[in-house]
Amino acid sequence: MLHTVYDKLLATSATKGAGFIVLVDPDRIAEDKVPSLVAMCEKADVDAFFVGSSILAHPNFHRFVTILKEASSLPVIGFPGSVGQLSPALDAVLFLSVVSSRNPEYLFGQHVHAAPVIRSMGVEPIATGYMLVDGGKTTTAQYVTHSMPLPCDKPDVAAATALAAEMMGMRLLFADGGSGAAGSVSEPIVSAISEVCSVPLAVGGGLRSPNEVARKVQAGARFVVVGTAVEARPDGGFISELAAAAHIAVPRPI
Repeated sequence: MLHTVYDKLLATSATKGAGFIVLVDPDRIAEDKVPSLVAMCEKADVDAFFVGSSILAHPNFHRFVTILKEASSLPVIGFPGSVGQLSPALDAVLFLSVVSSRNPEYLFGQHVHAAPVIRSMGVEPIATGYMLVDGGKTTTAQYVTHSMPLPCDKPDVAAATALAAEMMGMRLLFADGGSGAAGSVSEPIVSAISEVCSVPLAVGGGLRSPNEVARKVQAGARFVVVGTAVEARPDGGFISELAAAAHIAVPRPI
């Protein structure tokens, strides 16, 4: 029996080849559009939702999460940009340490404030080594965290960073080009991390097509996260194509 959201994610990845996750940003999706988006994603075989924002302007994060949860039977997992993005309605939360950064506030500082809150809410934390990778332009995440991203052409640097995160006890790695990145995390970086690390790797940022999703999975990604492309094209057929590209182990009709 699977007891945690993390276990369920691992099982999904093992069964389907990789998990496909849609990132929902409360600042970019109106509350009244959430139920229709969720229905579309569930029909398209999306595996989970991440919810969060680099800079949260939404006045009531908990209300937004509750609306998302009430509409969805899928796991809803927090992807917080700050301590203010926590809610007892979440199924789990990525306990993010920006391991690509040298800013202590996002390596460990915010976590001291967040840990007691997460514990009191009874939300499952998933220790996550978060790596910002240069996606061709400065992203909000880079600006907010005062972080220099990992160079896009240095797979060895990315692999060493990811390996250090694994040795520190992280249960998930997340290589991210950032929301709306000009380019996605390169396959050589995905491969380099996957080859040296045993914990699962999620990849996001700048993914706009099923072909790009498939390439990341073939390079070793266990989870693919897409947000901006779904916001720009909230079409069930398109989302289904993205999910199918991640689910490389699922038999296809002839």
